[in-house]
Amino acid sequence: MPVGTLASVKGIPQGWLEELGVQILLGNTYHLYLRPGVDQIRTLGGLHRFMAWPRPILTDSGGFQVFSLNDLRKVSEEGVTFRSHLDGSPHFFSPESAMGAQIGLGADIIMAFDECTEYPADVGRLRESMELTLRWAERSKRYFEDHKHEVPWAGDSKLATRNSSQALFGIVQGGMDRALRQQSAERTIEIGFPGYALGGLSVGEPRALTREIVAATLEHLPADQPRYLMGVGTPEEIVEYAGMGVDMMDCVLPTRAARHGLLFTSQGKISIKQAQYAGDQGPLDPACGCPVCSRYSRAYLRHLYASGEILAQVLNTLHNLAFYLDTMRSVRHSIELGIRPRMLSEVWSRPKS
Repeated sequence: MPVGTLASVKGIPQGWLEELGVQILLGNTYHLYLRPGVDQIRTLGGLHRFMAWPRPILTDSGGFQVFSLNDLRKVSEEGVTFRSHLDGSPHFFSPESAMGAQIGLGADIIMAFDECTEYPADVGRLRESMELTLRWAERSKRYFEDHKHEVPWAGDSKLATRNSSQALFGIVQGGMDRALRQQSAERTIEIGFPGYALGGLSVGEPRALTREIVAATLEHLPADQPRYLMGVGTPEEIVEYAGMGVDMMDCVLPTRAARHGLLFTSQGKISIKQAQYAGDQGPLDPACGCPVCSRYSRAYLRHLYASGEILAQVLNTLHNLAFYLDTMRSVRHSIELGIRPRMLSEVWSRPKS
């Protein structure tokens, strides 16, 4: 899922996203809550109509963003008090208010409110955080069941372009402790959700440990329901995790890296800012059929970036998104053929020299 934090994938119009074959976008509850505000988006018909995106949307609960505020937050049983990164104003998120915000935004898939545990943390801290997340999951589901009819399109045939109700996913926590991950998975399943996310990963732990915990957690999640790994990853990682049984992933990497001149290709990662590409008339990736690779040279892309042209960020982002989407299409094709996805080589994990 490309990340559209502020109801926008930076630099890429929605029509281009449709042409690339994007099936679903991710929006950020924390940021949209602060600006332009949930009530404003609800009044304008919900997130789909507001951002002119007719396809599915998933919103996170805001828990990870609040977690990242560090000194600007305070966690209690009731929820999290935090200060806006925009102006320092005080705010409060609870499982109930996070559900209310996501219902008001009107995304197709919404997430239970959870606490993302820091890394490293001792087992006592991990258990305490996991138990809190489980209690919040119960509260999230209870509020959702009582208020799910309050979506922006309810009762308005002109807005009823979405399904009649949203899908609320639970989030498995437990840090880097395998036993706690198993317990969190089993107890979250007992609460009952149509899909399950693996949260609390990609928070600074070694990549090998991430893979270990993902594999250990997947063993305890139902294979016939969506399994969503949050915040992952590189092209190599998403192929690996799909092969392990993960169904959904999101990451800011393809868009963020593009804005810094880092591009993913079938020949490895390319830093287009490097002077070696100044006279390179070849396409960015000869094996890619995206609009960027079929039209522009590496020399031109390097010139745009070196000149600080906005078009550089747009074209870089367009290519990286196309590359990720092509990667996932190859994964799906492999699954249809009944073979393990193996389209990536280790060259993708190291910079191009």
